[in-house]
Amino acid sequence: MILKGSQRSGGRQLAAHLLKTEDNEHVEIHELRGFMSEDLPSAFNEVHAVSKGTRAKQPFFSLSLSPPPNERVPIEVFETAIEQIEQKLGLEEQPRAIVFHEKEGRRHAHVVWSRIDTDEMKAINLPFYKMKLKDVSRELYLEHGWKIPPGIIDRKDRNPLNFSREEWQQARRAGLNPKDIKRTFQESWAISDNRNAFTQALLSKGFVLARGDRRGFVAVDYQGEAYAIARYTGVKAKDVRQRLGDPQTLPSIEQAKDKIAADMSKKLQQHLSHAEAIKQKRSAAFEFKRQRLVEEQRKERQLLEQSQRKRWDAETKERSQRLAKGLKGIWHRLTGKYEKTKRQNELDALVAFQRDRQEKDELIFKHIQQRQQLSLRQRSEIHTHELEIELLRQDIQDYRNLKTDKPSILKEEFRKASEKASKSRKPKRIRDKTQDRGYEPEI
Repeated sequence: MILKGSQRSGGRQLAAHLLKTEDNEHVEIHELRGFMSEDLPSAFNEVHAVSKGTRAKQPFFSLSLSPPPNERVPIEVFETAIEQIEQKLGLEEQPRAIVFHEKEGRRHAHVVWSRIDTDEMKAINLPFYKMKLKDVSRELYLEHGWKIPPGIIDRKDRNPLNFSREEWQQARRAGLNPKDIKRTFQESWAISDNRNAFTQALLSKGFVLARGDRRGFVAVDYQGEAYAIARYTGVKAKDVRQRLGDPQTLPSIEQAKDKIAADMSKKLQQHLSHAEAIKQKRSAAFEFKRQRLVEEQRKERQLLEQSQRKRWDAETKERSQRLAKGLKGIWHRLTGKYEKTKRQNELDALVAFQRDRQEKDELIFKHIQQRQQLSLRQRSEIHTHELEIELLRQDIQDYRNLKTDKPSILKEEFRKASEKASKSRKPKRIRDKTQDRGYEPEI
């Protein structure tokens, strides 16, 4: 499990943070050891008061223990790990508090020790505690057969997920098909008998008819790419001029780009607003589901706690009734039956304690799984919306660049790819091996 520790002060703020239920679905004080007080804020106030008799400015050592996300880690594993850390850092027998948090379907623990040695009235030094915690963390992963994260092996192997702009452009380029573009031009030409009809036919497919640089007709697509009408329709240039008339009355390529950029930016802004509204709506819906699930889980835990307490009281009463009283009790003590019954009661109490703890763990694991499933659906759906929003914002920026006539990265990539492809298609020169050997070619 991941271990993160720090020396710190501010016991009041630390206690408030550990007891904060706004950020955690469930908060449980598992243990208070070595304190006179029975609540967390008062216990930390004790440490703060004792530290006034020393020079220590950071009387607390705070540690978080985060197990792997999909592992079912019982309380005993946390307790064993905490004992190992205590021995490693030299904090044995120091006052400590253990608090369990559950957040987004995951359970983790916080441990806070007092660094003040009351016998010598000084703070316990913790040299190289980060390295020691990393060693314990690695041992825990190996001991329990958990998959070791790259950061535990070597920090340089950390691999955050990043999606570059070029990768998304590559994904969008995969949808471009020159054959489809050519068929679109030919179909639009076939159903049109004049310029207006051809203009509307192209416009319905996302192309704007414009004037080319050489007095020809071109169509500009929504990405700002220009296509020669004669070439893509397969019609002679004079036949194109005969049907479409004088190209000088059409907008230039730059004017067409400006119009496309303005229209597309407006449309994409509408899509962006709609996508952001859907994301907020879905986030609110998931938050409502999360709160309702947390309330249901808290009720289940309260019912289990009440049921276990009631059963524990009944079993305790039953065990106490096994011990005879009066003269019979004296006889049982003399014969040794009393001690035998007492040991049996202690064993039964231990078994009952372990049973109750296992039942509690099973319920917690069930709740964690429920929360993980909800959190997984939430992250997946929200992540999809975030990607859609990011792509829309990138597209809007691309159209702003198109309107301001900034160089297109996409065009530059196409140009480089075309040059590379043309070089690879050049025929290689074949040498005549007979000339190398001094032979004359036959006539």
